[in-house]
Amino acid sequence: MAESDDYQPIPTLRISDDLTRVAGALQDMMLQAEFNNDEKPSISPPILFGAGGPMLKQFDESTIASRIGSQAATPPQSVKGIGGKVKKPDYSESKIVVAMVGLPARGKSYLSNKLMIYLKWLEYDVKVFNVGQLRRTRAKQKAKQSGIKEDHTAQYFSHDNQSATESREQLARDSLEMLIQWLKDGGNVGIHDATNSTHIRRASIEERVAREKGFLLIFLESICDDPAIIASNVALKIRSGDPDYAGMDPEKAKQDFLTRIKAYEKVYETITEPHLSYIRIVNVGSEVMMSRIHGYLSSRIAFYLMNLHLKPRSIYLSRHGESQFNLEGKIGGDSLLSPRGMQYAKALPALVTDNIGDAPLTVWTSTLRRTIQTAQYLQYPKLTWKSLDELDAGVCDGMTYEEIEQAYPEDFANRDDDKFNYRYRGGESYRDVVVRLEPVIMELERQENILIIGHQAILRCLYAYFHYLPQADLPYIKIPLHTVIKLTPRAYGCDEERYALPIGAVDTHRPKPKGAAEPVVAQPKGRKYYVEEADSETTAP
Repeated sequence: MAESDDYQPIPTLRISDDLTRVAGALQDMMLQAEFNNDEKPSISPPILFGAGGPMLKQFDESTIASRIGSQAATPPQSVKGIGGKVKKPDYSESKIVVAMVGLPARGKSYLSNKLMIYLKWLEYDVKVFNVGQLRRTRAKQKAKQSGIKEDHTAQYFSHDNQSATESREQLARDSLEMLIQWLKDGGNVGIHDATNSTHIRRASIEERVAREKGFLLIFLESICDDPAIIASNVALKIRSGDPDYAGMDPEKAKQDFLTRIKAYEKVYETITEPHLSYIRIVNVGSEVMMSRIHGYLSSRIAFYLMNLHLKPRSIYLSRHGESQFNLEGKIGGDSLLSPRGMQYAKALPALVTDNIGDAPLTVWTSTLRRTIQTAQYLQYPKLTWKSLDELDAGVCDGMTYEEIEQAYPEDFANRDDDKFNYRYRGGESYRDVVVRLEPVIMELERQENILIIGHQAILRCLYAYFHYLPQADLPYIKIPLHTVIKLTPRAYGCDEERYALPIGAVDTHRPKPKGAAEPVVAQPKGRKYYVEEADSETTAP
């Protein structure tokens, strides 16, 4: 690349002079530190864990992070007033219809569900409109009212069955109308979960959405030719309690479902329309193609879907070992581990090895010393993430809750009133942390086995994402010290196991104020087969 005529190199002599002055200043500081050490003990940590120490370089040589001593913060004079509540971003102008395309047992509902959870975690209003759920719900209502039970075996899905074909087309149209009305009422992203497998069906969706001002339409096609994935999806369909096969012999149910798939294969037309906006995903992430994807939210959706995969994996969450600040009841800071915290760090490798065996694992930590110390004995590749640093308490950093209540009573009361949205003066809210963690979530979806050694607020946010918990509960999730939480993502939920080591630690959990109920994580219930009760009255034909 040619140099610009305006480029003026910095004189070498000036650089040399500047470095000499810097070196002199550093020498003076070192001498002053030695003098001070003669007067009082230093609270500085060993250089092993300092910003330039070998331990940090071993974790991530590219990370340059400032190290703040473990001292109570003095509120700067410029910070006045109280912390504020962060308002939810205004996404009212975002109106997107995501129309799924694909044969049965190709992962359409899995992709729909994952996309909904991700966007809801980022505070978009998202809803899946599943045509199969609508079909079952109406059939259930009809049977209840008339006593007539409809036959929804393979014959119902044959395109030679004219009346059934018209019934299915009407269900798809009704589901789309419900979706559009929901968007008009304030929703942001409506997902039309159906096969939408012909040019004619997609053209009708395109024509209907085009009548709505400001609405965008994206088709999301899921193609799968991996026999193992298809067989797994078929098996899940049969054994998960699908009402279409209630009381049927499992082998007969399997054959019937395979016959249904063949009926769709006869008329299936992959997306070839050149003018459509679409994303095509092959074998749930092995290959991704995009066409005409424009705009911020559309690009965000596409990028997330590009990172999904179905490989078996587990995500392990552990807080750092008990720290000196934990013992003193202080929040934030960059303190070192307590003796019991060091004991946990030394015991952690055996616990991890016993659970994961020889499987590959990568360890992620924050840039703060207590997480790096906790991970030091783990013989796995390690990465540091600035995004995993603890929630910034601003002027309250390094204080106890009692000190905060005394110094900033209004802040203390406001945070208890709305902990998710409250932002410390000069610091962060839980809402801010969720935004900060989006790149971490994206990378977690790409990776296989990961152990995150993090902080209470950070792990609460990540835990809430995988368990699909509401924001109001997020700041009160119990993440105890000296415990490893194993999360194993499934097709429709997340399994959880907890391993607590018998090493004592302080309890840093603050329950919900005013005796409110603590968050409860329900075990995954699998796929939903009916429309939610709240929507049942809108499903009648």
